[in-house]
Amino acid sequence: MTVPPGRGPATSPQPPAPGGRSPSAAATWRNLRLLVGRARLRQGAGRVKVALVPVLVASVAAGVAYSIAHWPLGHPYPFFAPVAAWVCLGFTRDRQPRKVLELAIGVAIGVGLGDAVTHVIGSGAWQVALVLAVSALLARFIDRGPLLTTQAGVQAVVIVLLPPTPGAPASRFVDALVGGGVALAVAAFSPNDPRRRLSALAQEAVEELRETLDLLARSLQERDTDLARAALARGRASEPSLVEWRDAAASARDVARVNARARRHLAEVELAGQRVVLVDRVIRTVRVLSRRAVTLTGPDRETAVLGELVGLFAVAVRDLGTALSQGTDPVRARDELLTLAGRLEPRTVAADDWEVQALVLLVRSAVVDALEAAGVEPGAARDALPDL
Repeated sequence: MTVPPGRGPATSPQPPAPGGRSPSAAATWRNLRLLVGRARLRQGAGRVKVALVPVLVASVAAGVAYSIAHWPLGHPYPFFAPVAAWVCLGFTRDRQPRKVLELAIGVAIGVGLGDAVTHVIGSGAWQVALVLAVSALLARFIDRGPLLTTQAGVQAVVIVLLPPTPGAPASRFVDALVGGGVALAVAAFSPNDPRRRLSALAQEAVEELRETLDLLARSLQERDTDLARAALARGRASEPSLVEWRDAAASARDVARVNARARRHLAEVELAGQRVVLVDRVIRTVRVLSRRAVTLTGPDRETAVLGELVGLFAVAVRDLGTALSQGTDPVRARDELLTLAGRLEPRTVAADDWEVQALVLLVRSAVVDALEAAGVEPGAARDALPDL
């Protein structure tokens, strides 16, 4: 079969991708999902690494509590000894003795009250309601902490609904005391340096920020909208790391205030809490910057110079994360950020594009927050920027 002159060979159109998207759009979204998925996997692996030792310690403590209640005390089914030890210790490094004590008292109250109710009036619907109300009110009378009240109610309900165990009527109450006592001993005498976990979480969160800035820098330099979308997705995926760092900083501050071994690190822990707030601001600003970049990247935009500056920002953030993870003064990151701040003059970066100049203003705000996180006073950080 010959092809008529002036006509090329017939080609069949590419089928649309599922969901009505074009093949290129579907590939872009697939890449974004893979990017976010890899971030989630890395965050999950980081959480397992951080929780490994605390989980092992709590598991051993639960076994020790069971052994004490089963052999020396002769209880055939010391269910609540390992339960109390595990509940009180949990799976984090920040084991505040006060919180452990609250949980231990709550478990003991619930178990003791539940045991008393079942031996006097039996078990049933109204007994569950009665023991829950009484145990919660008793816990509120003893202490204002919510952990104590929650555990007292939960354990009381469990006791009422479980079948009675052979042995003395107060055996389960004694088991709960044994488990709580073992947990309290672990919390009081185990070494506790709250800075170590904060350093690891700081490096993880700052690394998420660096990767976002890298993608954003490439999107601006290459004028690539898909890379800008990837930067936005990457920035959004960093939220769990930041939340974990923020929660750990608050918990470490509480530990340093009550734990004699950790109290000498209180100033460093409080500084870490301030840095969490500042890095949070940087990440939020970079997300806004990425969202704006999605609509501004294109062949007719003056974004190449801005992309170079954002790339320098990523390098400084990397060095900041290294210093935070090692507990050293971020001198190198501070110098790099100060040099970068001096180049953030909107008209120099994009002389004829006011929308790109608006992006420069966002970068200025993020750099000021990063400078403060690196140890520069707020006034000096703002003075490092060129006048508008």
